[in-house]
Amino acid sequence: MPEFSDEAEVTRVTKRDTRVDLLARRRALTPAARAEAAGRVQAELVALVRRLRPRRMTAYVPVGSEPGGADLPEVLRSALPPDAELLLPVLRPDLDLDWAAYSGPDALVAAGRGIREPIGPRLGMAAVTGAELVVVPALAVDLRGRRLGRGGGSYDRALARVPGTALTVVPLHDGELVEALPAEPHDRPVRAVVTPTDGMRTLDDGPGTAHGVAPHTSAGRTRAE
Repeated sequence: MPEFSDEAEVTRVTKRDTRVDLLARRRALTPAARAEAAGRVQAELVALVRRLRPRRMTAYVPVGSEPGGADLPEVLRSALPPDAELLLPVLRPDLDLDWAAYSGPDALVAAGRGIREPIGPRLGMAAVTGAELVVVPALAVDLRGRRLGRGGGSYDRALARVPGTALTVVPLHDGELVEALPAEPHDRPVRAVVTPTDGMRTLDDGPGTAHGVAPHTSAGRTRAE
């Protein structure tokens, strides 16, 4: 058994291995499967936006195999009230997140790490504090709301600024809502997920296995209940 002082390193290694596995499974999805999943996730998020009618929300531009599709910002903007704002993240050199308003697909530019960012004025890191709905990327989320990102810590910092009244939601592929994930003290939980098959789901604040949710093993694989 590892010494207590080694537990943090064990968690980091487990996170790394889990990321590798999840990314491999995302890359294995066919273009048709990705497109179908994107359509269903978009429909659920549009329904959520129309129900909540936020005056300010945040999202991001999915890249590669991320669920939601590259046109997600445009789809979400079309569902917002006319006077509402949609903010997208701008990655800072220190890996924290600034924010800028989304004004259309022609106002996006390629940035580091394969992401696309808006070209408008930067609104500051604190702009997220005014958001009522925050759409967050992740590779997986567990039943306590703990999310596994790509390891840069950008969204953990941003989520620390999100007010408790805001709804934080992660689009996922099927099988990426899991029983438990390795976590560190700086990890920030989210309140809900959207998956292609099960739609919108709010998360419990405690342990337990829900119907249709697969537990996550230490190797980063899911197994049937």
